[in-house]
Amino acid sequence: MKKLLTLTLILVIVTGFAALLKTSLNVTVRDETGNVVPDANIKLYSNRENWEKEVGHFDEATTDEKGIAKFKEVNSLNIFVLVRKDDKDNTGGGEQTKLEQGKINKITVIIQ
Repeated sequence: MKKLLTLTLILVIVTGFAALLKTSLNVTVRDETGNVVPDANIKLYSNRENWEKEVGHFDEATTDEKGIAKFKEVNSLNIFVLVRKDDKDNTGGGEQTKLEQGKINKITVIIQ
C-alpha cells in the first residue's frame, strides 16, 4: 500500500511538472546548398488557409547570424511555417510541422 501511494505521488509530481514546461520551437534556416541563412523572416500560422493567404500569423521572428530563430512559447502544436529571405522561401516543401507539447522542438527549413 505504501509503495502504491509513493508511486502515485511520483506520477502526480512528474505529470504536473511536465504541464509546467512550455512548448518551444527552434528553427534553423538553410539555403539549397546547406549554408545557414541569417536575417530570414519566419512566420508561424495555426492553419493552412492562413498560411496560404499569408494572413493571421501568431508569431514571427528573424534568424540570427547562425540562421536560428527561437520561439519561446508556442501554443499551437500543429503549425505551418513560412520562411522568406529576399526572393527565396520554403513554399513547395517543409511548410507543416507537428510539435511535441512541453518540449523544445527543433526543425530545419530549407529555402530556395
